[in-house]
Amino acid sequence: MPFRTKELLEEWLAEFVAQEHPMPGELEVLRHEDLSGGDTGLVVVRLQNAGPYAYLEPTAPGDPSWQVVFAPRHDELTLDVERLNELSGELVTAAELCGFLELKSREHLEAASAAAAG
Repeated sequence: MPFRTKELLEEWLAEFVAQEHPMPGELEVLRHEDLSGGDTGLVVVRLQNAGPYAYLEPTAPGDPSWQVVFAPRHDELTLDVERLNELSGELVTAAELCGFLELKSREHLEAASAAAAG
């Protein structure tokens, strides 16, 4: 049951941002179709300190779990202490966002189950 549409994920991201989380670089929600053609959602994070980007995606349709995939790099990444600290902050926020998306997915699935049951 695909439910994480671009529009719904944009609402969830707005809610996450409204909770005053520091943003890990630039965020963008893209449409992402599963094998059945359903929109399963994809959140792209362009990290300021470790490009090119990472993306957050559901692990499987109907599963509330999310995972982070880092795009391949073609060169070494060298950071001084300040940029390394900034990157670690970006990664913590990305992990918090991933957990938030899992929570929202679970809540959405539970509400859909409750509505179907009754």
